[in-house]
Amino acid sequence: MFSKLHLPNELAPNELEFLTNLRRDFHAHPELGFEEHRTSDIVAGLLSEAGLSVHRGLGKTGVVGTLSCGNGAAAIGLRADMDALAMPETANRPYMSRVDGKMHACGHDGHTTLLIGAARQLAKTRNFSGTVHFIFQPAEEGRGGAKRMIDEGLFTKFPCDAVYGLHNMPGLQTDEMAVVAGPQLACSDSWKITMTGVGTHGAKPHLGRDAITACGHFLAALQTIVGRIVDPLQPAVVSACSVHAGDPNALNVIPDFVEIGGTARAYAPHVRDQLELEIGRLASGIASMFGIEVAYDYIRRIPPVVNNPAAAAQALDAARDVCQAGVRTDFPPSTAGDDFAFFSQDIPGAYVWLGNGPAVNGALHHNTAYDFNDASIPTGVNFWVRLVERHLEPKAA
Repeated sequence: MFSKLHLPNELAPNELEFLTNLRRDFHAHPELGFEEHRTSDIVAGLLSEAGLSVHRGLGKTGVVGTLSCGNGAAAIGLRADMDALAMPETANRPYMSRVDGKMHACGHDGHTTLLIGAARQLAKTRNFSGTVHFIFQPAEEGRGGAKRMIDEGLFTKFPCDAVYGLHNMPGLQTDEMAVVAGPQLACSDSWKITMTGVGTHGAKPHLGRDAITACGHFLAALQTIVGRIVDPLQPAVVSACSVHAGDPNALNVIPDFVEIGGTARAYAPHVRDQLELEIGRLASGIASMFGIEVAYDYIRRIPPVVNNPAAAAQALDAARDVCQAGVRTDFPPSTAGDDFAFFSQDIPGAYVWLGNGPAVNGALHHNTAYDFNDASIPTGVNFWVRLVERHLEPKAA
């Protein structure tokens, strides 16, 4: 067993420089979900150059690199997301986004770089026995990349006994990680409501049925679902994020329609069911009270991410091997979502957090000044390498 002080996988200075430049190149050339053509070309080229078998096209722009060593029968999957977000970058950096309205505001440029670095390192050291599938996933940011890869045969073509994901976390030190069994991320569902009244002149509201006033009552009552219906010991979030009604150029018209949309988050399946039921029940009740019609649609987008205990234990051991600042095992779950959940639904999986440094000066996910912290690269690469070496440890002769 390798000791923490004598790891064989420390990044050489020239490799760290290469990976840092690569990460910044990805940052400067962001691509949205299912549009990661340049990124995929670079990923596939570097994996092939390192000697991996490369498969392209799953999930349109997805890439899977496979590396086998020894005679071990076990196989694991390591996943990195590649896509950027449709938002502007405001921080002035030498490698800031060169594409208007697109930026890497969640660190997927870093995640992709870490997994490439691990693949290159493992291709050199080969201190494992079995098979590793390096899964570079498109379209994590709400466009369904993970599910599409699975629907197109990811785990049929590349069977895995376990699958792992990693995400950067502002607020943790760059040589610190958090690994916890159980819930990590909430489900990420969407809901839409259309209230249909009878439009009329703004000066004659009595002649119509006012969907706008009904909408106001609905929005004011919406938080009673979490505050008065869901068990207070069960985390849940319901947020209205979009309201559209009327025209600002026609301020004397009470419109026929109001469209409302939002998100719902929970960890427990029964709470997820409860949110779906109660949002619709509330909308129907208020529509009935105002004598209008309502249409309701609840879209189950991404299930919660729940770490398998055995997979989390493997990840924890690997993290403890490489993190000089330690590993947190009491890190709270997040109400954000990640479609890694589709990977770990039927296969044991674990999703871990890698420190991104202080959460200051815009260093927050989905902030226009966010940047992945390159000081995290050594810890992230070494974690992936140690995880493979531990999970696929060669059997003694």
